[in-house]
Amino acid sequence: MAPNHLSVREMREDEKPLVLEMLKAGVKDTENRVALHALTRPPALLLLAAASSGLRFVLASFALALLLPVFLAVAAVKLGLRARWGSLPPPGGLGGPWVAVRGSGDVCGVLALAPGANVGDGARVTRLSVSRWHRRRGVGRRLLAFAESRARAWAGSMGEPRARLVVPVAVAAWGVAGLLEACGYQAEGGWGCMGYMLVREFSKDL
Repeated sequence: MAPNHLSVREMREDEKPLVLEMLKAGVKDTENRVALHALTRPPALLLLAAASSGLRFVLASFALALLLPVFLAVAAVKLGLRARWGSLPPPGGLGGPWVAVRGSGDVCGVLALAPGANVGDGARVTRLSVSRWHRRRGVGRRLLAFAESRARAWAGSMGEPRARLVVPVAVAAWGVAGLLEACGYQAEGGWGCMGYMLVREFSKDL
């Protein structure tokens, strides 16, 4: 995408509803896959089977005892993802949230950054979502390049020993993971549940 066709600026107050819908849509694309990945791990299947066996003594319906734990687990995973990535972030030390704008004002992407928890951790991407219509038009790369420039500037102003950017990615978001790997990011750990990773963290020294 030509530079004069896409710019990045801070989100305006009147753009909050649109940005929020974009974040929710981005989470909705991956939440079912993350839930499927999480609930098909052996420890999760064992816990679901135990919960179903316990409910059979309480509920009269075998089908309800079998399906209720699954529905509750899926709902918990979805609510957790929506709370983490499907909402507007609080104001952070790196400014923003930032929006990618095409042409005269078509918002097609959103980005939010926050400082790392410890000295030397660099900056973290807390929100990154691109409108479905623009996904193959370089918006993600443009926002990532902007995030890297902000991380460098922040590290220099804070006297950080190195400029570094960390991007958390759900295990089911293969497109985002491929984009990051193509831009020089490497997977370095992450977090999950019961020994199985649900979110990988990609990082890059800038």
